[in-house]
Amino acid sequence: MLAVHPVQEIVRFLPVLIGVLFIGSNGQGHIWTLVGLGLAVAGGLLRWFTTTYQLTPTHVRVRRGLLRRRELSVPRDRIRSVDLTAHPLQRVLGLSRVVIGTGRSDRHDEGVTLDALATPAAATLRQELLHRTAPVERAAPEGTTVAQLSPSWVRFGPFTLSGIATIGVVVGSLANLFNETRLDPEEFGLLRSVIGQLASLPVPVAVGEITVFAVVLVAVLSALAYILAFWNFRLVRVDGTLHVTRGLLTSRSTTIEVRRLRGAEISEPLLLRAAGGARCMAITTGLRVGRGAEHGGSVLLPPAPLAEARRVAGEVIGDADPTVHELAGHGPRAHRRRYTRAFAFAAIVTGVLVLLWWLARWPALPWQISLALFPAGALLAEDRYRNLGHVLLGRRLVFRNGSLVRRRYMLSSDGVIGWVVHRSFFQRRAGLVSLTATTAAGRQHYTCPDLPTAEAIALAHDAVPGLLDPFLVRRE
Repeated sequence: MLAVHPVQEIVRFLPVLIGVLFIGSNGQGHIWTLVGLGLAVAGGLLRWFTTTYQLTPTHVRVRRGLLRRRELSVPRDRIRSVDLTAHPLQRVLGLSRVVIGTGRSDRHDEGVTLDALATPAAATLRQELLHRTAPVERAAPEGTTVAQLSPSWVRFGPFTLSGIATIGVVVGSLANLFNETRLDPEEFGLLRSVIGQLASLPVPVAVGEITVFAVVLVAVLSALAYILAFWNFRLVRVDGTLHVTRGLLTSRSTTIEVRRLRGAEISEPLLLRAAGGARCMAITTGLRVGRGAEHGGSVLLPPAPLAEARRVAGEVIGDADPTVHELAGHGPRAHRRRYTRAFAFAAIVTGVLVLLWWLARWPALPWQISLALFPAGALLAEDRYRNLGHVLLGRRLVFRNGSLVRRRYMLSSDGVIGWVVHRSFFQRRAGLVSLTATTAAGRQHYTCPDLPTAEAIALAHDAVPGLLDPFLVRRE
């Protein structure tokens, strides 16, 4: 830790140190950079000297801070997950970062963090904290590998578009560096030659070249990000838990208790769906969801073939039928509502642009291009309707919706703790409602939009008998 923490602090303050180095006044930038470097190292050392932790039969306690002392205490019966991560320097030194989650899945406070412990001690700590009770009955033999990364799955990396975020970070950092150091980008020969070459081309050709370059760059970076995040991926069922390990440079290990599992989600973003791929995520308590799911959260399978995602989801929940079963549609009123919303949006945009062309003398090209929103909206509306569906299979509630990202939720009825029946003004006119199942797991609410009212109430009543009885008015 005496090696890890100072390095982490230096990396954290690196932009500031570079700025001080280049814009230091009176030629003293190097001196102030060394001072800043010393402060960063001192901060890293203080974190080690002032951090202690204690494990008791009932609590986990962590105390840190010098001027501002802080003690965090977590009851052991509230622990939902223990995740291990190790970046390259930690792996070289045989250390792991331990994050003890308490179920606050999408908050800034991730729970108790111990950074860093010896890797064997971290693994022992996780085993002790998660297996505080007798193991539950297993659905598969101990140590069964449920899924393992295939090198051929890397072909799905470019369709995740994760490289766009990398490009944004790099461009923003370079722009900030040029601004702080007052450097002129045209002073760099390669950049100057590229700008000159683009300036000499016709505008359509230049735009085409930039587009092709951007697409190739995003694809390459996305594939690289896929390899870094999911290389060595394995999903193993052992001793009443699911263990997920992955990562090329930074290794991550996540443990999911089967007894806290409430279902699974199959997610198909539009580009990934076009390539025949999908992701699989757990619906469980104590793990990050949404954007945080892929950073040590609830991912059960990285982007992979759809058939593989269905197989893994079926094995995890113990039933393959919900992953492929035909879903009930939502009827002609839901179909009409999809088209009405799409055409209303296109009409408003086109109308505003026509008014600007007529009254403010804007060019006619914008409103002419906006006419393409009508056929595009029709295609989107049809796809959104075809993806709507629901079914109740025994004690398993299945919802599907979305177009840009199609999601299929397979939620155990035993995990549903309440219902929300929402009706907007236009839904009331159409006799439709949005039915939301609330749960303590995953996203904590799963919505089936635009169901006929009577069908929604019947579905909720059948899924969790008795829960709606106090609110129902029965006709004689």
